[in-house]
Amino acid sequence: MIVGQAGNGIAWQLNKRVMMVRVISRTLSVALIVASLAGCAGSVDPQVKRLPERVELSGRFYKGVANQSGPQVLASMLSQQGIVITPGLLDKPLHLPGAEAQLQQNMQNLAREYGMVVYPLDSNLPALLTQVAAGYPVMVRFTEGSVMWTEPRYAILSGYNRQKQTVLLRAGMNRNTRMSFSSFESAFKDAGGWAVLIQSPTQIPAQVDQQRWLKAANDLAQAGQEQAAAKAKQALAGQ
Repeated sequence: MIVGQAGNGIAWQLNKRVMMVRVISRTLSVALIVASLAGCAGSVDPQVKRLPERVELSGRFYKGVANQSGPQVLASMLSQQGIVITPGLLDKPLHLPGAEAQLQQNMQNLAREYGMVVYPLDSNLPALLTQVAAGYPVMVRFTEGSVMWTEPRYAILSGYNRQKQTVLLRAGMNRNTRMSFSSFESAFKDAGGWAVLIQSPTQIPAQVDQQRWLKAANDLAQAGQEQAAAKAKQALAGQ
């Protein structure tokens, strides 16, 4: 009888300890989740907090395999400016295949040949989302892949959700690719932080940097588009 009581007492103590461990574990889990959510909420840049909560731009998008992301995105951007074009028509002027190493510069040169202003953006998320909130899709480069393999891709940044802290990308075969702010920023910076607007000469970017716009207009003139460059300068002066 005494042995049985002792055994019951030991079992009770063990059960009590197990329950305490479970309570502590749950408490720690809740604390970690709360801390994680608090960290995410506090990580949004003040500039982003001042933007509309959610934006999703419409527009033409050409799907394509990943290694054709440059022509595909450029054709989509030009189409949104009213230019009749398809990705296949851009391969030859972009010297593809063969000139992949010069693709970024060649795409900018070709956009100017179509009379578009290529306006570079600062390499940070608030600068990109400010343009999207103003109604302007952004052409970006980001890395895609896994830990063992990554490769730069081009995409259209066409929306965001401030509450969910996600961006909306159009890339490859996917019209609606959503990434967290942090994942996108990492992939964007890994690929060099390159982002541009491809604007008609009369489309002045949000919070425009006047010197940057004038330089972009001069680059347009050097590409043989003097009239378009003049329109770009007039548009800036008329603000």
